[in-house]
Amino acid sequence: MTEPSILAVILAGGTGGRLGALTDSKAKPVVPVGGTYRLIDIPLSNLHHSHISDVWVVEQYQPKSINDHLANGRPWDLDRTNGGLRVLPPFQGEHGAGFAAGNADGLYRQAEFIREFDPELVLVLSADHLYRLDYRDVVSTHRKAGAALTMVTVEYDGDASQHGVVESERGLVTGFQYKPEDPRSSVVAAEIFLYSTDVLLDTLAYLHERDGELQDYGDQLIPHLVENGTVADHRLDSYWLDLGTPENYHRAHMDLLSGAGLAFDDPAWPILSASPRRLPAFVADSARVASSLLSPGARIAGAVTNSVIGPDVVVEEGAVVEHSVVLDRARIPAGAVLRSVIVDADAQLDPGAAIGEAGSVTVVDANGKATHPSG
Repeated sequence: MTEPSILAVILAGGTGGRLGALTDSKAKPVVPVGGTYRLIDIPLSNLHHSHISDVWVVEQYQPKSINDHLANGRPWDLDRTNGGLRVLPPFQGEHGAGFAAGNADGLYRQAEFIREFDPELVLVLSADHLYRLDYRDVVSTHRKAGAALTMVTVEYDGDASQHGVVESERGLVTGFQYKPEDPRSSVVAAEIFLYSTDVLLDTLAYLHERDGELQDYGDQLIPHLVENGTVADHRLDSYWLDLGTPENYHRAHMDLLSGAGLAFDDPAWPILSASPRRLPAFVADSARVASSLLSPGARIAGAVTNSVIGPDVVVEEGAVVEHSVVLDRARIPAGAVLRSVIVDADAQLDPGAAIGEAGSVTVVDANGKATHPSG
């Protein structure tokens, strides 16, 4: 059996509103994770290791922040003469023009380009999840099932009502609920979808004509295919987490510190990134550091415990940082005490500020203002 042609489409246009201040000045796909990485590095690295080299990134919100990081696809071996990385911003003047109202609408607006490219399969990915997956395994599931769509699913230990909830039997999806108040299952869609191209494009066109508009995949596209076609269930049995909320973003970093999270540095499947090079972190004589990750360029003179410190962060002598995530170039001044806090990039805190408490997550924006997204 010959290998099918595959086009990967990363939907990177959303505003990331659930992350609050973390996406005020940058697109969610380039929010830092694990110190020196960006969220979009995850699908791009999985594509690289899966040997899928035709990759389109659909942009909308804050596209410059994404383009600055993508570096023409070079870190993921996508800077090619033929194929490779292609960036698709919003446009005017022809079919598909304007801003998308959701991820399914975003696909519909690229339908003519996809049809012209003519792949056999379209792999649609989000850019805000942590996981490791060889997408070729999904292709195998898809072809064996003769599916119109194959959904990657995961048994989720969090709030399933915030996701697409899946019911399946013998490897086929039999039911789907989109962000239901009362989920019938704890199995959720991991937002990794493999479509047979003709089915995807024909269905998008039909739904757009029927309803007049398209929104998110769970509103029309997936329910229609589950009801009218063969949809396969490819179960992911390893680590997966949606980083779309501050609580999950914080949890992912605590998982990383405990060894339960994604292994970014696995020699067999490393996460690749375009992060700039810096000197190693500097730890002063006055510093106390335990169970933490310190990124290059950081300067630590205070106390840091069970935290992830981003590049060029400064923690002054007398500052205390516990169970927290501090992003690029933030400065934690003397006397400040942080507990279970996410500090946005470039934040300047007041000396002596006491922010956060165990059991809840606090976000500090670039202006030093603290918010409690869960409360």
